[in-house]
Amino acid sequence: MANVVRDGAAVGGTRTGPERAEAALDALGVSPDTPDRLHQVLEQALVFAGAAFAGVYTPGDDPAELCLVESAGLPRTLYGLRDGYPAAGGSPVAEAHRSGRPQWLGPEQLADGPEARRTPFRDFSVAALPLGPAGAGALLAVSERPGGFGDDERACLDLIVRAVAVPVPAAAPGEAGELPEDAFSLAMDTGRVEVGDAILRLFGIGRDDFDGRVETLLAQAVPEDLPALMSVVEADHMTIGDRELEFRILQPSGEPLWLRLRGRLLPAGEGHPARLVGTVADASSLRSDVTDVARVQRLAAALATAGTVDDVGRAVVAALREPLQADRIALAELENDRLVVTVLDPPEPEAWPELWRTEWRTEWPDAPVRAMPTLAAALREGRARIWPAGSTLEPALAGVGPGGLAVLPLPAGGRVAGACLIGWEAPHEFGPDERALLTACAGLTGQALLRAHAFDAEHELVGMLQRTLLPRRLPRLPGAVAVARYLPTTAGLEVGGDWYDVIPLADNHVAFVIGDVQGHNAGAATLMGQMRTALRAYAAEGHAPDVVVSHANRLLLEMETDLFATCAYVDVDMEEGTAWCVRAGHVEPVLRHPDGSAEIVHAEGGPPLGVVGQAEFPMTPLRLQPGTVIALTTDGLVESADTDLDEGMQRLARELSAADPAHLGQVADALLSGARRTDDVALLLMRYDGMAVRPLRESWTVWRLPEAVGHARRFTRRTLRAWGVSPDTMDTALLVVSELVTNALVHTDGQVRLDLSLINHRLRLSVADASPRSPVKPTSIGWEATGGRGILLVEAVSVAWGTVPVSGGKQVWADLVPDG
Repeated sequence: MANVVRDGAAVGGTRTGPERAEAALDALGVSPDTPDRLHQVLEQALVFAGAAFAGVYTPGDDPAELCLVESAGLPRTLYGLRDGYPAAGGSPVAEAHRSGRPQWLGPEQLADGPEARRTPFRDFSVAALPLGPAGAGALLAVSERPGGFGDDERACLDLIVRAVAVPVPAAAPGEAGELPEDAFSLAMDTGRVEVGDAILRLFGIGRDDFDGRVETLLAQAVPEDLPALMSVVEADHMTIGDRELEFRILQPSGEPLWLRLRGRLLPAGEGHPARLVGTVADASSLRSDVTDVARVQRLAAALATAGTVDDVGRAVVAALREPLQADRIALAELENDRLVVTVLDPPEPEAWPELWRTEWRTEWPDAPVRAMPTLAAALREGRARIWPAGSTLEPALAGVGPGGLAVLPLPAGGRVAGACLIGWEAPHEFGPDERALLTACAGLTGQALLRAHAFDAEHELVGMLQRTLLPRRLPRLPGAVAVARYLPTTAGLEVGGDWYDVIPLADNHVAFVIGDVQGHNAGAATLMGQMRTALRAYAAEGHAPDVVVSHANRLLLEMETDLFATCAYVDVDMEEGTAWCVRAGHVEPVLRHPDGSAEIVHAEGGPPLGVVGQAEFPMTPLRLQPGTVIALTTDGLVESADTDLDEGMQRLARELSAADPAHLGQVADALLSGARRTDDVALLLMRYDGMAVRPLRESWTVWRLPEAVGHARRFTRRTLRAWGVSPDTMDTALLVVSELVTNALVHTDGQVRLDLSLINHRLRLSVADASPRSPVKPTSIGWEATGGRGILLVEAVSVAWGTVPVSGGKQVWADLVPDG
């Protein structure tokens, strides 16, 4: 691989692509026994033919099967390619192998082919070239460029085919003697691994001390590098010859050592299992030989796992800035006539030209393309442009790279999706291989941006769905402040089932609810919306907290769903500073007391909703002093794969105790800052301050006696006189009470209750009865009508009136504003 860089001068100049490819292939030598020679030959297809993937298929132990023996570039699975094809089949590889003639297929032909259903997207072309005479195998190359492989690229592929030395199918270990010192062979079914002595020396393990288990070697890897290693040693995730993998192990001194692993999967044969074979070497001794091709491969590997536009930007900066010793890199998307920057490195505004700073509206600038005509011309041409030091450029571009500037249009889906600008302060010499590197990186980045946009759009759609199912804003509360936060999971795009709600109730009670529906899908989200609505409706009817939760449990059982839900419901009396807590399989609330101490409320709980029909949901009393904070959360904040629930709850209590409750929003943000995001998280905080003015309240049970209305009037007069209500307001109140009590006695059965309250110079008169039917205001009343005028009178003399459901019945209320 180092030969591509060392021979840069030899292959440079004004030579054509095929001439440069021929010189690079000559530099690799002709010996097929050179380590990694086949991989290095295929890498030239990435640079000189613009391929995104190149692989060699040859007959294996079974001549009827063409097996992938080596590849380079992006993972083959991105294009629906297999690691083997029937030699008699209709694939391009099989056709080239049998006929001895090259196959050139564009997106249209691929869409009609037998492999179309395996292809994730159609915007690429395929070339299959025979390796010599018919029956010797084939080279398969993929191009994402519009139009596929041009004449120069086809000539380069012909040269590469001639340079390919067809490898002899590898024998199973044990059939051909001992492994080379730097080689390994891993049996995929048992995890037993044979390793050369050089690998054992790198790991600091003696031959006699090695037990032959791959886990023994993996145990020395740095934990952060284990996921990448596992993706290689697990067969389901292995992409044959897809890339070089660098990882770290911890030496006995405690210092990390970088190693480089390269491997390919040999399919199972008769008498031996599938095996992963390859080499492991000290990466520090190889780093001086890192070629532009290796950089392209590293970028391709990083972009293959980049999910968002931000991920793409970080991968590009990591792959290009340090290797190219660049001083500035900007990645921007093209939206109409504006260049919307998504990544800047360095991120400080003062490091960029004046135009960029003046357009710095949000996190990054948003500059019009017309202000940079040279850039606009490069984007129209759609090919990489390079300006050495001293080139005449407009200030907005000259300031990006006074010592040299590269502008890379990012092609994607037949259009230019954006641009990557790379600038140098000191004069920079652009070699021919560096130009090829920039062009290859531009194509990879454009396609990655297209995929990331689709991911971001779907993620935003999921977030929008979740936001529509949650409260748009929390209500203003008497004597308290509440804030809520919701964080969707970052693992995939599925919508979660976590929810929260704040429900104002009668008599200055407020219900705080948080819950979690099992699962992460549209069904869980739909059920979450139904449960939130049901709990709100049951609470508004005036039921006690345990009855509210019990009704929700019965409803979920009747819905005949396989999902269940957990829930915590806290009913707070804002006047008295008391609360009742009910849990249905949910994590406990956490209280922060005014003195700064915090405790986990060990409230007795019932089972999750939707599990047991005759479940009991006991209520636990709470006492709240002014300054107390209640924290309700879901398990995504306090439980993860490496943190058990008890430990997470203790951590939440400690962090809540250390927080300043005066700024509740900042407290919520701080509590969420350590969330692992492997599950969605809901958090609801309430600080109880106590009511500055407590209302005056009195109640009277109306007995069904002939003098019932008179008794109610006398009770009202005594109460309002004690409260200091003016005579005029008292007369109006007595009229309203007469009408409401009379209606309840005449039109309903059961108990009737009269409630009076005075708060903030507003008098409320309420009559509750057992009938759920609300009074109806007549649209018109004739002179001969004997009823219907009562509600019209109430409406005429009150500032507002209405009805609310209460415990199977209703409460009709009217508000008056006393004089003075």
